[in-house]
Amino acid sequence: MIAKAHSPLRIAFLEADTPLPQTKAKFGGYGGVFEYLLTEGAKALNRPDLNPETGFEFSRYQVELEPEKYPNPAEIDAILVTGSKHDSFADTPWINKLAEFVEMILNETNVRVIGVCFGHQIIGRALKAQLGRNPQGWEAAVNKVQLSDRGRELFGVDELNIHQMHRDIVFEYPPGVESLGSSSVCQVQGMYVPKKLMSVQGHPEFNEQIMTEIIATRHQMGIFNDEAFAEHNSKVALPHDGLVVSQAFLKFLLD
Repeated sequence: MIAKAHSPLRIAFLEADTPLPQTKAKFGGYGGVFEYLLTEGAKALNRPDLNPETGFEFSRYQVELEPEKYPNPAEIDAILVTGSKHDSFADTPWINKLAEFVEMILNETNVRVIGVCFGHQIIGRALKAQLGRNPQGWEAAVNKVQLSDRGRELFGVDELNIHQMHRDIVFEYPPGVESLGSSSVCQVQGMYVPKKLMSVQGHPEFNEQIMTEIIATRHQMGIFNDEAFAEHNSKVALPHDGLVVSQAFLKFLLD
């Protein structure tokens, strides 16, 4: 059991984007956002085998800006692929390389893989699932996910409220992959293979402040019109289950 063989738990963040200015100033990068999420999850989990202060060894790889730098699989227990504004299905050198690296990790190592939003889609791509634009459009801010039986077991709740920010989706579950849940806008909301991979389409690491900055920026850029801005902005402060997802990620890594 690779994750139990090492203390601290060695997690490499593959950062596929750079946060907007306010978020970057607070966290430095998306790796910093996830460090905070997992540390808070460890506090809530309160397990003797994971000390929130000393139980992690985090490393960050900015695979978009430094695509030549990737972790050595022999020196880590898990990778976490972050979200991104880019298309997971794009034929772009750094995205192609990322998908190939994730495929190698899944097929040739015992390193566990977590994917969030773009990262979830990259896992789908590595497993040869169809990706693309969602004909139903954007899913943004806090939305409800209906969990599968496996999803309810792993998250410990009947349904999940989670921040979303995507219009790209995985259209199908790859062979051998279990469903964690679905929404009215996106059928593939989470994927799971025990001791191998766990992913969510939503953003457990986002909070009201991060989401407000993203929605306002995309409104200014014309990505969201006034109506969409008002709709999404009305949901940024709703309660969400990011901490629930964080604890599920940690249990997956420690199992």
